[in-house]
Amino acid sequence: MTTEDESKNAASQKMQENIARIEALTERMVGALSHKRAPNTALEGPGPDLQLSATTALMKEWMEKPSKIFEAQTNYWSQALKHYVEASESLAQGTFSPPEDPGPTDPRFKNPLWDSHPYFNFIKQQYLIASKGVQDAVDQLDEIDDTDRKRLNYFSRQIIDLMSPTNFLATNPDALEKAVQTEGESLVKGLENLVRDLEANQGDLLVTLADKDAFVVGENIGTAEGSVVYRNRLFELIQYKPTTEKVHKTPLIIFPPWINRFYIMDLKPQNSLIRWIVDQGFTLFIVSWKNPDQTYADVGLEDYVQEGYLEAIDQVKALTGEPKINAVGYCIAGTTLSLTLGLLNKRKDRSINSATFFTTLTDFSDQGEFTVFLQDDFVDGIEKQCETDGVLSSYFMSRTFSFLRSRDLIYQPAIRSYMMGEAPPAFDLLFWNGDSTNLPGKMAVQYLRGLCQQDKFAGEGFEVLGETVSVRDVNVPLMAVACESDHIAPWIASFNGVAQMGSKDKQFILSESGHIAGIVNPPSKKKYGHYISAAPVADPNQWKAEAEFHDGSWWPHWGEWLAKKSGKMVPARAPGGPDHKILCAAPGTYVKEVAKI
Repeated sequence: MTTEDESKNAASQKMQENIARIEALTERMVGALSHKRAPNTALEGPGPDLQLSATTALMKEWMEKPSKIFEAQTNYWSQALKHYVEASESLAQGTFSPPEDPGPTDPRFKNPLWDSHPYFNFIKQQYLIASKGVQDAVDQLDEIDDTDRKRLNYFSRQIIDLMSPTNFLATNPDALEKAVQTEGESLVKGLENLVRDLEANQGDLLVTLADKDAFVVGENIGTAEGSVVYRNRLFELIQYKPTTEKVHKTPLIIFPPWINRFYIMDLKPQNSLIRWIVDQGFTLFIVSWKNPDQTYADVGLEDYVQEGYLEAIDQVKALTGEPKINAVGYCIAGTTLSLTLGLLNKRKDRSINSATFFTTLTDFSDQGEFTVFLQDDFVDGIEKQCETDGVLSSYFMSRTFSFLRSRDLIYQPAIRSYMMGEAPPAFDLLFWNGDSTNLPGKMAVQYLRGLCQQDKFAGEGFEVLGETVSVRDVNVPLMAVACESDHIAPWIASFNGVAQMGSKDKQFILSESGHIAGIVNPPSKKKYGHYISAAPVADPNQWKAEAEFHDGSWWPHWGEWLAKKSGKMVPARAPGGPDHKILCAAPGTYVKEVAKI
């Protein structure tokens, strides 16, 4: 048998093996899809009110300003036709090259074929022209309010991003080249990845962002040394082992958001905020929240305040023997820390010596990108889902946050996984992002209705454990850190909430980057800078205009401020105490519980 015959036989055998793999994978896919949950139509797209508003606005434009409609349509068709003619002329000349492509550049179209090959260039240009036409049509609607405009912009952008030619095999040169290079093996591996994700998510398609086998919490991620010294149904309290002989007298407790796991602040030793704080000579405690199931359906915000915040504060005071402690709240945990501080003020309880807020919203008058999800049609759907499941499932939380950055968190990962057949990367931040949690049903609805929609905390007041508290009741010394490109807690909205707080001693730091990278920004990286201003925390524009930019992390500046609020140095405290036996080593047990409904 010749070498050529052997090569043909090997190729034929490989083809048969791939066909068998595809058949087996297809059977698994059918099985996975049979378990798909019934859709909640209220969470699938714009409701009838939005559709009616858009249609009414369009009809009004048509009746009152027909020339405007015709102009927009003519502009789109002229651009599309002009490009078609230019492409046809270029091909007719026999050069097999596209017409001049002036851009603009788009990171989705990095492959040189998008610019040099007439087929791919034509598809790209027609897509970009059509995308601009859709966006212009929404932007030019006059008879529509700002909220509906934001929602229409969001949903139209979702459609535009979905229809990108990079999302389809026949029009993705990267995927086609990979398929040819691997003799189709990449497509079979992509199908394996697709089936894996369907099986892992009960028939729903959630692309795996990171290699789930690359990290084990407590082994190579979340490894700062400490002990669980208290546990109740809502949280485990972790006390970290000191790394200095002496520590500041006043201890520090961090309340992380219970939407995600606390170890975002302890991913690796070199970027661990937890390790850095301990190394600065602070006695550090952190709350690790329980991942709730259906039995937590009736747990509300008041339960988090009473059994979470107040209980954790009491335990830290008892463990250290200190009458006052410093507290940090991150994101939603910062919002709830503010509620707790307002309550303590009403009760004349001075347990909190100072507070720090990371990317925290307390004034929801500007809902930012979440405007889309905070209207009644969507929140009604969430409420119905919570009534059915008892919790707001991590599935809905993950999907909502992913669609806010669909190009980066949905389509690009899906292309790499399903069309290129690539394994998910071993990336700690994406691993954490996919390690999501449920929210108790009652708490989720209270938060969305009372705080986000009705903005009671910054307005008439929000009722907590028998007291009506407002943002003005927060009167402890405080520092707030916001992030310049944060799409979850926009910095100006965060600033406006802090500006309304009753504290006479307050400072604000604006970090570069976003919701996570702007906070997890260690001094060793020298990656993102920050702004500090001598202007009062009153008007965000004035504050920013007078701000001074500093290279590198904001951690040292905050550390200096915190040290001044933390008293003299005392001998370092070992975790636990006579009345607080060590229950287990950090990171504890709650952080390892898988989200279930």
